[in-house]
Amino acid sequence: MPLMTYLALGDSYTIGESVPAAGRWPVQLAAALRGEGVPLAEPVILATTGWTTDELSAAMDAAGFAPPWDLVSLLIGVNNQYRGRDVEAYRGEFRRLLQRAIALADARAGRVLVLSIPDWGVTPFARDSGRDIARIASELDAYNATARQETLQLGARWVDIAPISRTRPTLLADDGLHPSAAQYALWTEAALPAVRAMLAAAPAA
Repeated sequence: MPLMTYLALGDSYTIGESVPAAGRWPVQLAAALRGEGVPLAEPVILATTGWTTDELSAAMDAAGFAPPWDLVSLLIGVNNQYRGRDVEAYRGEFRRLLQRAIALADARAGRVLVLSIPDWGVTPFARDSGRDIARIASELDAYNATARQETLQLGARWVDIAPISRTRPTLLADDGLHPSAAQYALWTEAALPAVRAMLAAAPAA
């Protein structure tokens, strides 16, 4: 049986800033599924620390990816929030990215996984920055509510990992900001049931 393909789109959380490549959550997810007998290839990752929605979109333009991909994941928006961008502007940009992700999955919305944005306000980096931690949480809640609404409306799968970031705030990389491989393992655990079901579903569009 040929390996199923996986494209992971995002920012620092997808590329796994400050963790080894094997600790990135898309890599852990693919490895876990292969361990269960699911023939999923290593993910192709298009993600860079600092990217906003528009920067990811531009990178997708440059990469020229074409369908079909068997699984596409999307996690984007923290840098929009960090830069103080309006959540309604994010809504439109996120929707367009999600529509592109669905197109790359060969118009199969059920093969697109969206993860929520973790709360970086609980980190030492945030505490030392002098920024309003409660405001960070509130803004990220608004971003995630928007992304969830758009995700469900278009028929993709939503997995909320924000509570993990808030309840396990010490599971961080050495930079005091990004998740550690151990936290990414918890994200993987949260996403696994959804992805098992997604890949087991009939491949029809």
